[in-house]
This record gives sequence, C-alpha cells and structure tokens, in this order.
Amino acid sequence: MLGNIHSIETFGSADGPGVRYLIFLKGCNMRCKYCHNPDTWAKTEGEMKSAEEILQQALRYKRYWGKKGGITVSGGEALLQIDFVTELFTLAKEKGVNTCLDTAGNPFTREKPFYSKFEKLMEVTDLFMLDIKEMDEDEHKQLTGQTNKNILDMATCLSDHGKAMWIRHVLVPGITDDDGQLHRLRAFIDTLKTVERVEILPYHTLGVFKWKELGIPYALEDVEPPTKEQVEHAREIIIPDYKS
Repeated sequence: MLGNIHSIETFGSADGPGVRYLIFLKGCNMRCKYCHNPDTWAKTEGEMKSAEEILQQALRYKRYWGKKGGITVSGGEALLQIDFVTELFTLAKEKGVNTCLDTAGNPFTREKPFYSKFEKLMEVTDLFMLDIKEMDEDEHKQLTGQTNKNILDMATCLSDHGKAMWIRHVLVPGITDDDGQLHRLRAFIDTLKTVERVEILPYHTLGVFKWKELGIPYALEDVEPPTKEQVEHAREIIIPDYKS
C-alpha cells in the first residue's frame, strides 16, 4: 500500500504525547480560510511511499520517543488515505509503537465501505486528535466550505467506541472566538466520554506566504493573531479547570 506523502518531521513535540515522528499526507477537501498548509490540499504531486518504508524510517528514531512517543499521521486530511493509514498503524502496533491520528474528520461517514474501514482504523489507533473548527454549521461552511455534521458525529462515534481523543480548536479573532459558540463547543465536549485533553490553538499567519506562492487569495489578510488575554478567555470557557 502506497501513501501520497507531503512531508515528514522527525522530532515533533506538539502533535500527540511525547516525541513524535510526523507524517503529513497530501489531500484535503476542506478549504479553511486560515489554513497554514494549503500546499497539502492537492491529492497529487506528493512522494509515494509504502507503509513498510515509512515505518522503517520512523523506527530509526524510536530511541528518542520514550514511553509516550510514537508516530502521528496528519495532513492535509489523513482520512482521505484511510487504507494507507490503517496499514501503517497495523504494522506500527506489531512493533509496539504508539499511534496517533491528527484529523479534521471531514471524510467521516457511517456509510460503507468507509465505516467498515474506519472500524479497522480505530482498532490500531491509540489516540485521535480531532480539530473542531466551528460548532454552527452555517459558520463552518463559511469557514471551510464543508459541513460539520459528520465531524461532530465522528467525535460521538469515537466516544461510543471508547477511543481516546484530544479536541483542538483554532481561535481566530472575529471568526471562531464567539463566546456563544465556545460555550456550545464546551457543551458538546461534555457529551463525550473519552476526551483526555482540550487545546486552544491561537491563529497565526506563518503560512500566509504559501498562499501567495500558490497564487491563492488570502481572505484573512487583516486578521491579527489573538492576544494572550483572548486565548485565556477562550480557555476559561472551553477548559473549566484551566485556572485550577
């Protein structure tokens, strides 16, 4: 099984527990207005590598991972290459490697054949990091071009199957920082039984140059990153024990 690889980072520290070997896959159906990797959107033009090859490369760094580290597959949207990810994670688990999937959940559906494949993926995935971008469906469509109904359903599915989750939310001033929506997100998280961690990720402009290089208009040109106070305010809403 070959995967279409965008890039690899050998010493990740912010994409799962411990030190991670990060594999970024090509392809994404969302068009998030603040995306810092628009160069991952296309489903072509990557480097084709087998699951076995990727795992052997990753294992060279195993001694640095400690007890918590392992491999994380991200994107783009990794679920667009679910067969490859499942094979990679299956091989990884045979070697005792911790597996983590960083996803926005956009391809998720309970329809077959995807759902049957997703059930197999859940068996070999230790942690799902799910990016919930916006609770209101209309606002989500404005922000990403896609619905969020199936994304929220994926979170419920993971919870029902006892799969560990980290929930992430990118805080964009004037767009994803509305108090009402943040409270809705907190209420939704409260319905999930397996959320181990919630992260507020401050919007940044480090990827804007990629939009310009690709000739894509950047709609958030005038949006500034959130202040420390704005981030802390959001954390107080979404993470009840943030100050404890």
